[in-house]
Amino acid sequence: MSRIYLVRHAKAAARFDEDPDPGLSDDGKEAAVDLALEIEKLGPMPIYTSPMERARETALPLANRWGLVPEVSAAFSEIPTPPEIAEQGIKARGPWLQQVAGQRYGTQPPIIRAWREGLIGMLKSCRSDTVIFTHFMVINAAMSAAMNDDRMVVIQPDYCSCTVVETTMRGLAVVSRGKEASTKVL
Repeated sequence: MSRIYLVRHAKAAARFDEDPDPGLSDDGKEAAVDLALEIEKLGPMPIYTSPMERARETALPLANRWGLVPEVSAAFSEIPTPPEIAEQGIKARGPWLQQVAGQRYGTQPPIIRAWREGLIGMLKSCRSDTVIFTHFMVINAAMSAAMNDDRMVVIQPDYCSCTVVETTMRGLAVVSRGKEASTKVL
């Protein structure tokens, strides 16, 4: 069994419907340093990160403390936007996310189901304790699988929160929920 520490990125410099790949805000950079100080005692262990700038910047302070280079994996990136939504531009992503947040994976188009299946497969393939810097919907996809719950949003992870799952013979199991946002994210 391996423990997987799923860290939601720190606060970005722009909203997801304003910039497709923002870096961290000044507060976010500070929070990423605080997070590194908080969890460095757990390792060192492998670090993976989403290719998105805000996740990579959140991973950097911990990677520097451990002397590691995070492995970038698209499996831990944001939930993909279906082509018919993407065609409408970046402003269409926000309302689409709000809508799907209340839905179930079984009702989603193949692109979303394949994204989730790929993510769960990557998590289950972890053979050692691992830290993954990622996103709100990724953490929810992992938690919904670990909870055997088909809902797309099952928790409201706050910025820099650390949710822990572990691999088991059956798949994934919840170890602990990270700090949840005081206001609803999606």
